[in-house]
Amino acid sequence: MAQPKLPEGVFSFLDTDLYKLTMQCAILKYFPSVDVEYKFTNRTPQMRLDLEAVAWLREQIAKLGNITLEQQELQFLRKHCPYLTADYLEYLQKFQLRPNEQVHLEFKPVDGPYGDLHITVSGLWVETILYEIPLLALTSQAYFKFIDRDWDYDGQEEQAYEKGVRLFSAGCVVSEFGSRRRRDFHSQDLVIKGLVRASHEKDLPGKLSGTSNVYFAMKYSIPPVGTVAHEWYMGIAALTGDYEHANENGLRYWLDCFGKGVLGIALTDTFGTPDFFKAFKKRIPARTSASRDNSTGYTDESHPATDQPSYAEVFAGIRQDSGDPKEYIKNADAFYKSIGVANKSIVFSDALNVEKCIEYRALAEASGFKPSFGVGTFFTNDYKHKSNPETKSKPMNIVIKLSKAGGRPAIKLSDNIGKNTGDEETVIDVKRRLGYTEKEWRGGDESKRW
Repeated sequence: MAQPKLPEGVFSFLDTDLYKLTMQCAILKYFPSVDVEYKFTNRTPQMRLDLEAVAWLREQIAKLGNITLEQQELQFLRKHCPYLTADYLEYLQKFQLRPNEQVHLEFKPVDGPYGDLHITVSGLWVETILYEIPLLALTSQAYFKFIDRDWDYDGQEEQAYEKGVRLFSAGCVVSEFGSRRRRDFHSQDLVIKGLVRASHEKDLPGKLSGTSNVYFAMKYSIPPVGTVAHEWYMGIAALTGDYEHANENGLRYWLDCFGKGVLGIALTDTFGTPDFFKAFKKRIPARTSASRDNSTGYTDESHPATDQPSYAEVFAGIRQDSGDPKEYIKNADAFYKSIGVANKSIVFSDALNVEKCIEYRALAEASGFKPSFGVGTFFTNDYKHKSNPETKSKPMNIVIKLSKAGGRPAIKLSDNIGKNTGDEETVIDVKRRLGYTEKEWRGGDESKRW
């Protein structure tokens, strides 16, 4: 079947992961004048674009400046994302990206017509936060539109349906997380269509809990799913220079913005999960109103009260996004037992497939957790070569990470050395300050993830 002619590129602010909107909402409240920088990294550097692909990519990036929030999109956000503040929704209605000013793309030839792509995004944090997902999705699409063309859409919806049936039959609660490394928009559309169809099968103990992509949540009438990303903690840490309290500050801001019981899955591995748990067990201050000090970070005069719950009690659960998931379950179990807390959720979201979801579900439930799974690239970029169906058409492993906030380096340490990012001197300094222990996991080779 020939590939259908479809709208190209990204044409909606909602064609992004929900946590970009929730973070933009919080940034507007607390850090509206903070400048940041983001940098692109290709973890599969042998997979390069050529001049034709880059020209197309430049054209699509320029078109991002034409996007505005549609009325039906605003109505969807008001109804289905009530935690987004009125001030934020008013801001988003008037908001437009300025890619000609904010995105710098450089192409350096390396091997004949092929070369390395360098992308830097800079500007106000509250504005530039919406570039990451579109830029990654467009870069992936450029590669598979111009470089690896040996594939088609045949069987993609059915493949997603079959994966969904296997997962739901095994009792797995699953969300689709595949926006950033999708083959293209149509690929993600087919996948969600297949998953929705699988979710309608009768008597399956698992379910489709939603998608991180807000546009497709609107299109298919399924929940938009997501909370927060690493850049929230990275940015706050860089602004304050206070890495010892970065996790706690991030948690306090989050609760102050959205309230208890809302957007309650905490991401643990920005500076290593052991350091996060130190903050997570602390009691929440009786008053959590944060100031708008955009340079020094969180300041208020509240003090923890003995009758206040801990962050771990208030948050519904945690998300595992790096390192060995089996070790994570053991460590999380020990942590929650040490503070007398039970019946919490773990969301697994790192390079998953059907077999891993089924395995981690059993292990997590055996330890008393409620597991769920955010499955990304395995859904939206799982193709075989058309000329040789036995050969996988390999996805790109690409990321865009916050590199500076307020003029200071922003870093991420993770639970696996392969995912550490940022200024080397700052990484070394923060490791020393936090007592961070380097970890390697044999399943964590970032060049061979899928």
